[in-house]
Amino acid sequence: MLAPILAIIALPGIPGAAADEASEAAPRPNIIWIMADDMGYGDAGCYGQKEILTPAIDRLAREGMRFTSCYAGSTVCAPSRSVLMTGLHTGHTTVRGNFGREGGVRGLGGGKGRVPLRDSDLTVAEVLKQAGYSTALAGKWGLGEPETTGEPRRQGFDRFFGFLNQRRAHNHYPDYLWLNEDRFDLPGNSRTQNPSQYAHDLFSSFAFNFIRSAADGPFFLYLSYTVPHAAFQVPDFGPYESRDWPDRHKAYAAMITRMDAHIGGLLELLDSLGISGNTLVFFCSDNGAADRYEGVFDSSGPLRGRKRDLYEGGLRTPMIVRWPDVIKPGSVSDAPWYFGDFLPTAAALAGANPPAGLDGMDISPLFRGVDIPALNQRTMYWEFHEGGFSQAARHGKWKAVKSAPDGPIQLFDLENDPGESSNIASLHPEVAAGLESFLRQARKPSREFPSPID
Repeated sequence: MLAPILAIIALPGIPGAAADEASEAAPRPNIIWIMADDMGYGDAGCYGQKEILTPAIDRLAREGMRFTSCYAGSTVCAPSRSVLMTGLHTGHTTVRGNFGREGGVRGLGGGKGRVPLRDSDLTVAEVLKQAGYSTALAGKWGLGEPETTGEPRRQGFDRFFGFLNQRRAHNHYPDYLWLNEDRFDLPGNSRTQNPSQYAHDLFSSFAFNFIRSAADGPFFLYLSYTVPHAAFQVPDFGPYESRDWPDRHKAYAAMITRMDAHIGGLLELLDSLGISGNTLVFFCSDNGAADRYEGVFDSSGPLRGRKRDLYEGGLRTPMIVRWPDVIKPGSVSDAPWYFGDFLPTAAALAGANPPAGLDGMDISPLFRGVDIPALNQRTMYWEFHEGGFSQAARHGKWKAVKSAPDGPIQLFDLENDPGESSNIASLHPEVAAGLESFLRQARKPSREFPSPID
């Protein structure tokens, strides 16, 4: 299985990055955000996984900080990424669903409209680029079709290689990808039998080449893998070939382990370049697992629900942060935070000014072992637009879920019931009423994503 990984091809069009002149006096960290696609909270060994091998992710946990209460921006792809990029929750960010209920841009073959980021949106890539960082995105974008305001190069990325359309990202052997604004054909995948150019491997190649070119720093790399999202395509089943599992299960495990091997290669590259110490590496998933795999992988771990749910299994993500110069190895934090916190955190680390009005907070003190009481005093928010309109919020230990605008509110005590098994709204009516009031006013109206409560 490792042979094709170690033989990753080089891609053209990745120029060197100029070093920031101020970095010698006060080095700012390089920032790498690695994100899996539909990987569950319980799918890594360091989060309790027993069947799927994840030695590199487990290494990140041993050498960094493992978070047990970190949340994605949404329970599905595009809005989760929009929250990550803009620092605004799904009641405020531009892209609040995979498809707009109104407007949007029709993808290839028509279909529902995909809403792009606007020119007025200020992304984390733009903030870091303005602060002197070289920026690159490899993998899945999902926030702008070709020739729209949402294209990565119009949103702060110097270099981009990957999928613009998240639906096309369901095929791991595509006939083309995008390199900056240009179509990058993959002739090795023109055959229906035995395609040879696995998108995931190409993303790693691009990312590694960018790191080499930008090693003088500072740089920001957003490595947005498309595994283990279906379709379940992988060059080989690796160590799971002989397991008595359906092929779908073998492929799922092999996709995660293949990604893990690439993460291991990235860590080795940072070591070889001598930049590991001052490189901040995040690892997470974009939302919960698409399938719980009960009794096999138990991908949601002890949590209720999965992708497309606003319960913990749909929103809570594995999150590991490694920064050898700063973070105490093997540390664990239950501080509640979410993707909206990334932009203000990255801005603080870069010495940049974040845009005004963000929903996120700077959580960088956590990396130094400093508690942030305000994290338990604020209220995090999510909304979901598929199959109706639903909302969720977390305030301290309290989690509220409202599955329909005219339905009852559910209340859970995550401190004592992380699996959300007991709705205790009737036992704490004042807490339930307060969170229900918050849900009614948490969002701003959106033309593309209207709701019955507007």
